[in-house]
Amino acid sequence: MSLVSAQHLVKTYQTGDVSVHAIKGVDFTIEASSFVAFVGPSGSGKSTLLNMVGCLDHPTEGVLKVLDQDVSKLNRKEAAHFRGQHIGFVFQDFNLIPILSAYENIEYPLMMVQNWPPAKRRERVMELLSAVGMEEQANKRPDQLSGGQKQRVAVARALVTHSKLVLADEPTANLDHDTAYRIIDLMKCMRDEFGTTFVFSTHDPKIMKEAEVTFVLEDGYLNNQTKSTGAAANA
Repeated sequence: MSLVSAQHLVKTYQTGDVSVHAIKGVDFTIEASSFVAFVGPSGSGKSTLLNMVGCLDHPTEGVLKVLDQDVSKLNRKEAAHFRGQHIGFVFQDFNLIPILSAYENIEYPLMMVQNWPPAKRRERVMELLSAVGMEEQANKRPDQLSGGQKQRVAVARALVTHSKLVLADEPTANLDHDTAYRIIDLMKCMRDEFGTTFVFSTHDPKIMKEAEVTFVLEDGYLNNQTKSTGAAANA
């Protein structure tokens, strides 16, 4: 069973009398525990596609299944519940809550989405802090962390609910070269350790190089798919 599958996926935005066709009838599948990149120029539809896979937006047409659930049929409340149970997000600007510590940012989804008891929350948060090498920074707020440390916290937060799928929208865009490589390596380690699928929207050639499958989008069309046997072999 594919983790994600799309059939004739279409997304059209209506602004007054103008229709903007962001995604134009794409088909693709994503397997479990894979490292996948959607690439293409700005405006090609990468972020729109990730938003639909992440249940943040609905397709206009087509079938979109995530974990064998047709998410295109979910209402807003159902989509929010499904997203909270199964999908994590990593963003280029980190999206951490500034008044919360690293520990509290990672803990937040367990309180707000899944309502775990305190002892269970602490065990899980400490497991993730250790996994991303941030135990010593657990009590620091985002403004006390470097860009790479913030993204490590964001990765931990995305994984804390045992997400099967993590969607990462330009996660290395605000990081320097060496830090970006360390974050990519961290996400690959998390994939290997937890079996999580990572799906990227990116311009970054470093991510493209490491991706096992690359989908090329242009003007809303899926023009090409490539598989990297080298990346898969090293996974």
